Amino acid sequence: MIRTALLATALVVSSTALAQNTLKIAILGPMAFVQGEHHWNGAEMARDEINKAGGITVGGKKMQVELVRGDTNEIQSVPDATNAVERVITRDKVDVLIGGFRSEAVLAMQEVAMDYKKLFLGVGAAHSKLGLNVEQNYDRYKYWFRVAPTKDVDLARTLFAVMNSIGDQIRKDLKTDAPKVAILAEKAVWTEGLIAAAQKNLPAMKMEVVGLWQPSAVATDVTAELSAIDRSGAQIVFTILSGPVGISVGRQMGERNMKAVAWGINVEGQKEEFWQAAAGKAQFVSTLDTYAEVEYTPKTVPFVRAYRARFKKAPTYTAATYDAIMILKDAIEKEGTTNPDKIVAHIEKSEHVGTGAVATFDKRHDLVWAVGKTSGIAVQWQDGKKVPFWPPQVKGMQPFKMPAQ
Repeated sequence: MIRTALLATALVVSSTALAQNTLKIAILGPMAFVQGEHHWNGAEMARDEINKAGGITVGGKKMQVELVRGDTNEIQSVPDATNAVERVITRDKVDVLIGGFRSEAVLAMQEVAMDYKKLFLGVGAAHSKLGLNVEQNYDRYKYWFRVAPTKDVDLARTLFAVMNSIGDQIRKDLKTDAPKVAILAEKAVWTEGLIAAAQKNLPAMKMEVVGLWQPSAVATDVTAELSAIDRSGAQIVFTILSGPVGISVGRQMGERNMKAVAWGINVEGQKEEFWQAAAGKAQFVSTLDTYAEVEYTPKTVPFVRAYRARFKKAPTYTAATYDAIMILKDAIEKEGTTNPDKIVAHIEKSEHVGTGAVATFDKRHDLVWAVGKTSGIAVQWQDGKKVPFWPPQVKGMQPFKMPAQ
């Protein structure tokens, strides 16, 4: 009964947002970690830009954007994440939810958001089930959109496209027909699809999978895993890492002077503090990324420079909360209302040129994947700098480098 009463109250509050001349947006993320930090930073930039220009225009009136920090602690606790969503909806009376990171937590957060019919623009979680829910039960889940990253299957498409390029370089440099690949993936729900895809696709790409190693997402020592990978003769370490373990991998690969090169997803490797955190040992570690000073979209370079000027660091992909808020602003202004059903209908049929992607959405409310539009970029750490190297057609890319053999 209490839950029903809270839900009814939340729906009434949402309908009065326009009258209050304030749009309250909850930014959800693990605020004690880099992912939540960049969730918040990207959102602050969007809020300040919008409010400085007068706000969001709705039917001749201006609405100011107000952000509410929702610390989900989702890397460590799924219940903490769902409690955070309940809290921002029922106590803080937010109109829209943006963010989320760990897929198993976001799946639970999605359920709470849909109970309250709250628009939830996901920025962080990759698991396909989030979009599949929309397809299978549209009326309930239509308020969910994935703004970043692409779903896990499409992340795999990008990863393998880059892997093919790196494999060709290894074949040429090392005179080998079948590069050896070790899969190093943290133990988490979001990695399962990518592991399966790698085990299936890499042999078809004429690469030999020498084994699978799965440390904890928060492991501080991966000596056992890297020792075994060394013994396997792997030339590529295919990383699927989003947690702090990414720092341990980068540092210890350098300490061991491994001949293998790391490529894949290493979210910690996206942040500028990564080189220092890895004690300057992360030479040649490469990762899928979203932001660099390359002309991915017309807005990418200005955004990265503005972010760096404000926060003294480059953005990671969770800073795409900026794009989510701008997508929301565009929908509200074009439809002239904060009604979530009309906002959903607008986003479904629109294209948004953002800072990290040119976004259009499919029937699952997932990004439509395309190289140079939503695929992201690949970067490599070289001598303390994060160097973008893929896709080659984007202006500003530089050569990929291998460790000395």
